[in-house]
Amino acid sequence: GHMLLNFSANLLGLDNAATPFGLKAMESLQTLNPDKERASNSQIMFLCLHAGGLTLIPVSIIAIRASMGSATPTDIFLPCMIATFAATMAAMIIVSIYQKINLFQPAVIAYVGGISVIVGLLVVYLVNLTKEGLDNFSMLLSNGIILLIFFAIVLGAVYKKINVFDAFIDGAKEGFWTCVKIIPYLVGMLIAISLLRTSGVFDVLIDGMKWVAAVVGFDTRFVDGLPTALIKPLSGSGARGMMVDTMQTFGADSFQGRLAAVLQGSSDTTFYVIAVYFGAVGIKNTRYTVTAMLLADLVGIITSVILAYIFFA
Repeated sequence: GHMLLNFSANLLGLDNAATPFGLKAMESLQTLNPDKERASNSQIMFLCLHAGGLTLIPVSIIAIRASMGSATPTDIFLPCMIATFAATMAAMIIVSIYQKINLFQPAVIAYVGGISVIVGLLVVYLVNLTKEGLDNFSMLLSNGIILLIFFAIVLGAVYKKINVFDAFIDGAKEGFWTCVKIIPYLVGMLIAISLLRTSGVFDVLIDGMKWVAAVVGFDTRFVDGLPTALIKPLSGSGARGMMVDTMQTFGADSFQGRLAAVLQGSSDTTFYVIAVYFGAVGIKNTRYTVTAMLLADLVGIITSVILAYIFFA
């Protein structure tokens, strides 16, 4: 249930809302973990799927693009959805290889195949919509799902005879102490991010990548959108700031601005998630989590760049 709520929040592009559900999921999985300081297979699979950041409706990104004066703020809808789907599938496959999970099982094929078909049909439907139709569809679907979740919670509480307000208060109290537990890990990550940003490391990386792209003969425009992808594994808010900065520099509807928006929606905050989620439950040995999550991020970045050239170049 906690995992489903976490994935649902990501599907709606509500990445901040996904964190408390993810922390609850990790705490639940930790009760099943025989070695309390070593990440279990289930915890690694959950975190890697979470890092894939499967997003159906990038609500916050569309809102930022609209506020930045984009003429078509929803035109990143399809590329974001396809890129996050590719990253999530890559995460599942990579972890399955590590854990020797046979994906060619009827149940797995049915679930993955069913989701793939739904995403494919949705893409086909959305491609044939006008800009106005796409805007209306995004708004109706996102608002409708959020409203559905609200009513589902209330109806579920009535069915189970649970006092919703008392349950909310208990959850808020527990959430407060969870926040207290993750503060040290959060502060450590924020300091590391600040040092990297102010030291000029990202500028050196971007200049170097642009030089390599020019030498090879590639179009160098995609490099200007990459700061968002470079900082996304460290901080969601930092990556959002990079995306906004790219839009301000090149324009919300520029190739670089659109690519930054797609990169923002293509994956999750790998190191932030590992530090906060594992730190909250006392996990010290993360095993291959970082490698698997970074590989999934790389698939998302490559897919995003390719899709940006297909849709916007």
